[in-house]
Amino acid sequence: MQSPIKARPISALRWWIAGLLFASTVINYIDRQTLSLLAPYLKLDYHWTNSDYATIVIAFRVAYSVGQSVFGRMMDRIGTRRGLTLTVAGYSVVSMLTSLASGLDSFAGFRFLLGAGESANWPAATKAVSEWFPDRERALATAIFDSGSSIGGAIAPFIVLWIYFRWGWRPAFMIPGLLGFVWLIAWRCLYYSPEAHPRISEAELRLITADRPEASQSPQAKTQIPWRDLLTLPQTWGTIAAKSFTDPVWFFVTDWFPIYLVAKGIELKTGLIAVWVPFIAADLGNFFGGAVSGYLVKRGWSLGAARKSMVIFGGIGVTMLVPTVFTRNLYLIAFLFALATFAYAAFSTMANVLPSDLFHSDAVASVSGLSGTGAGIGTIIAFKLIGYFSDARRTMATHAFDPIVIVAGLVPFVGMIVVLLLVRNTNATDKGLVRRI
Repeated sequence: MQSPIKARPISALRWWIAGLLFASTVINYIDRQTLSLLAPYLKLDYHWTNSDYATIVIAFRVAYSVGQSVFGRMMDRIGTRRGLTLTVAGYSVVSMLTSLASGLDSFAGFRFLLGAGESANWPAATKAVSEWFPDRERALATAIFDSGSSIGGAIAPFIVLWIYFRWGWRPAFMIPGLLGFVWLIAWRCLYYSPEAHPRISEAELRLITADRPEASQSPQAKTQIPWRDLLTLPQTWGTIAAKSFTDPVWFFVTDWFPIYLVAKGIELKTGLIAVWVPFIAADLGNFFGGAVSGYLVKRGWSLGAARKSMVIFGGIGVTMLVPTVFTRNLYLIAFLFALATFAYAAFSTMANVLPSDLFHSDAVASVSGLSGTGAGIGTIIAFKLIGYFSDARRTMATHAFDPIVIVAGLVPFVGMIVVLLLVRNTNATDKGLVRRI
């Protein structure tokens, strides 16, 4: 693809690119959070059980899970600029069309289509970071775009619930869907690959490309690795595990937290602090994980040791979810969830940066997509169990969500152990298939 005529360079252009990826993630999360925020009200309007709601959420997750692998591979083939243009336009249209839903089946259908479109964001953003940032800045750049999920989740209640209480649930789906088209204007104007960008300076291009592994690879190593070969590598499975053992917990917070609060006897109108504080904490956790990891690399730590230190911090920290089952105090619940999501986000940043740390550029989005699919499968299983057990325990007049929250607090700890065992230097490292960390 030919770039436009050269123009005056933009200073620190790579950070503007990171800002675009951040904005895409914010919009992605505002669109998806609309349903979870309106779920307590829609459940009453349409007489849904928790299992019914789980069916709708799972429809999103099925498409989201498969889509991450499919669109991840697509991004490696057609490029991030074109790929995100198509997918953001697609899911923005679907978000607006959800306002036409009339029951369980139509909601599930629209959420399936939304999940397919939104699934491309993380593989595409991870690939863009691998192309635009050197090793020492990659974790921070990943933290920036990944923090968009926290910011989007934090501001969504104020946008969506305000629209809902003023105009009803249908405009609450339609209006946020317009944001994606605004973003696309900036994306099409600003995003190109570094080598083809008309506004990049020579100094910044040298900085970006200086430590690219391709410079020292053999021609064989530059060939795109087939999926079947990627799946023979322990590093691939370690990357998959990093997201598979953490993302279901985060999606429990994003999709079920309002229902959990209502089950605790807390009204959403009075409990907004508990809804948005954990998202703000997660945002801070993204930057903490990215900044500390990058700082440790600058201090001489190996890339692997710096990343794994944040994995350990995150795996231990998410256990702060467990004590929430012993209290109904709004502020204590918000505080404990904030600690857990802060730790989760540090772990999540490492999970998202691992593909670009370990794999060469033409496999980054593919591996990121595979890890997203693994996370999606775990989330689908978790959500099906959450819907079943919360409904079953409710009929027995017990605390419906307590066992669910306890498991959610322990699963990332198990994931931490798996990642530490699998993400290491092996024969594949020596052969140049995987980068040494």
